[in-house]
Amino acid sequence: MIIGVPKEVKVQEERVAVTPHGVREFVRHGHQVLVEQGAGVGSGFPDREYVAAGATIVPTAADVWAQAEMIMKVKEPIPAEYPYLRPGLVLFTYLHLAADEALTRTLLDRQVTAIAYETVQLADGSLPLLAPMSEVAGRLAVQVAAYYLMRPHGGRGVLLGGVAGVSAANVVILGGGIVGTNAAQMALGLGANVTLLDINVDRLRFLEQILHGRFHTLMSNQQHIADAVEQADVVISGVLIPGARAPRLVTREMVASMRRGSVIVDVSIDQGGSIETSRPTTHADPVYEEYGVVHYCVTNMPGSVPRTSTFALSNVTLSYGLKLADLGVVEAVRRDPALARGVNTYQGKVTHPSVASAFGLPYTPLETLLAPSPEQVSAS
Repeated sequence: MIIGVPKEVKVQEERVAVTPHGVREFVRHGHQVLVEQGAGVGSGFPDREYVAAGATIVPTAADVWAQAEMIMKVKEPIPAEYPYLRPGLVLFTYLHLAADEALTRTLLDRQVTAIAYETVQLADGSLPLLAPMSEVAGRLAVQVAAYYLMRPHGGRGVLLGGVAGVSAANVVILGGGIVGTNAAQMALGLGANVTLLDINVDRLRFLEQILHGRFHTLMSNQQHIADAVEQADVVISGVLIPGARAPRLVTREMVASMRRGSVIVDVSIDQGGSIETSRPTTHADPVYEEYGVVHYCVTNMPGSVPRTSTFALSNVTLSYGLKLADLGVVEAVRRDPALARGVNTYQGKVTHPSVASAFGLPYTPLETLLAPSPEQVSAS
């Protein structure tokens, strides 16, 4: 198979989907890898390292997209890349389609086989290709919050951990998943008062056991959220419903109740955001104020630490990419139910129920579109 690795074009997105080590593995399996010139520079991988690993450096994105059978990216295609989409192309990347109707309809119209990292899901419900970026985003959220709490950056002028005789900041975290857990660890490490809310009492019990210090848990409901947000210096939201739009948990009225100079970091913004006043921002213009509250809503937070993020991402995506290349999409998803759950569009149909529900589109189970295997044919 010919695998294409284009340079990311989202604003200040410096990650790359495949490292030189990954290229070496694809080549060892007998595949050809096309890398757009300069694609890895932002993550610290010059073109010569890709060449040494066996890749072919291609001068333009158009050439990569036109020649590749499977495109591996980090972020979803933006409108400037839509013309590259074509029938039969396999696109393996983060997609977050439930928050992007235009891209969803384009993938359907162009009959692209779109496999989303964030909906590859194991039998236990875990999301192996989303987990590392959730770790990065959760940890970054606290660094970002501490920065914007400083008065020169629009904040209240509060030190996250306080000092002797002075109260630490109150950090409220929505969601006890990977984002929330990593955010809590970082905030506690800096000495903040941390309150974490989740709807799963078993998860709250677990976090109570492993996290210590100024740590408190609350069952997530509207009243508890409203009370916690009102007292917060920082609100970090990391709630997630796999493949679906993020639920709106913090209302405009709740935001208005916060103290001026408080900070909101909506990590779930790439799935539409869970705070009513949130809107997507970029690394070039990351914050804005509503009701005097600083909002940080960058949709690709891990892109600010591209070298760390690229290694963390490629550690988990490579094995799935090899499976797709070695077996082809049909056989790969037959053998791996987790990978099958990652297929969002196939042959012009929506094959993920949450994406279909988000836009009122028909949902077609993937298995009904796959040709029967030789074993199934002979058995019949």
